[in-house]
Amino acid sequence: MTAPVNQNEPGALAPEKPPLEILLCAPRGFCAGVVRAIDVVERALAIYGPPVYVRHEIVHNKYVVESLKRKGAVFVAELDEVPDGGKPVIFSAHGVAKTVPRTAESRGLTTIDATCPLVTKVHREAEIHHKRGRHVLLVGHSGHPEVVGTMGQLPAGSITLVEDLEQIEALEPANPDNLAWVTQTTLSVDDTHHIVEALKKKFPAIVGPHKDDICYATTNRQEAVKQVAPLVDALIVVGSSNSSNSQRLREVAERAGCPITRLVNRAEDVDWDAFANIRRLGLTAGASAPEVLVEEIIDAFATRYTVTVDTVSTTTEDMVFPLPRELRSEAAE
Repeated sequence: MTAPVNQNEPGALAPEKPPLEILLCAPRGFCAGVVRAIDVVERALAIYGPPVYVRHEIVHNKYVVESLKRKGAVFVAELDEVPDGGKPVIFSAHGVAKTVPRTAESRGLTTIDATCPLVTKVHREAEIHHKRGRHVLLVGHSGHPEVVGTMGQLPAGSITLVEDLEQIEALEPANPDNLAWVTQTTLSVDDTHHIVEALKKKFPAIVGPHKDDICYATTNRQEAVKQVAPLVDALIVVGSSNSSNSQRLREVAERAGCPITRLVNRAEDVDWDAFANIRRLGLTAGASAPEVLVEEIIDAFATRYTVTVDTVSTTTEDMVFPLPRELRSEAAE
């Protein structure tokens, strides 16, 4: 009778790992607005020295926020937490209501605006519609910082939040022939299409943006997930639970027919029981999630499976946004 192999003995064969093919969605991860926002904080730290204050999370990713904290960034909920003095306060990529910079100015605080230029575009659209006498309907999610910031561009009562089709049915504007719509930049492309079509059907004269407000990165990442989701047994979205674009990616994968979809911050958050019997995994990352966390998850699966990695690319991104003028090299020196 052959004695059982002691796995601890030198030369003992390790148990064979099951195969796993990982399909990496491309594009994924950081968008130009997130890269710019992180660069704003790091450049401000280099110019002013720590601490540099940031109102709200600069982007919705815990790993990024903790990394910037270690470098000297101090994140605050409101301006009253920022002490008087020469240290700047940075406004997050999501944008802020007009009252925020006014309050900062009244206190003599130095401010740096890291609002994504695509969010600023929505702000300007809303302002133009308001100046032309239109009531603005904002398609978005209540409480999201971007929505709070966009609604705060206009006087109270001149902009209404629309979250779903049921709210459209209940809308009774004073002048239904003088309306405009704008959207949050990180929404589901498909959901937003249905809402906008319902708005157009109920209010045929409503005016929209010349170019869609949903940002290129949100659209591109959702398209990549739509291609990969039907091909895999499970799909992981790397991102934080408070990241709107990351949550939408998980929803898109689910609707595209993927049986197991999970949103995770990083490898330590993976529910391994859920992935026990898979043979093909889709992997993507929200626009505020760094690539290092994608690599960390691949490495974690590689300890349990014999992994092969293939990339499914739907488009190439080359968008770059410049830093705010006061942080550019020639202005800062």
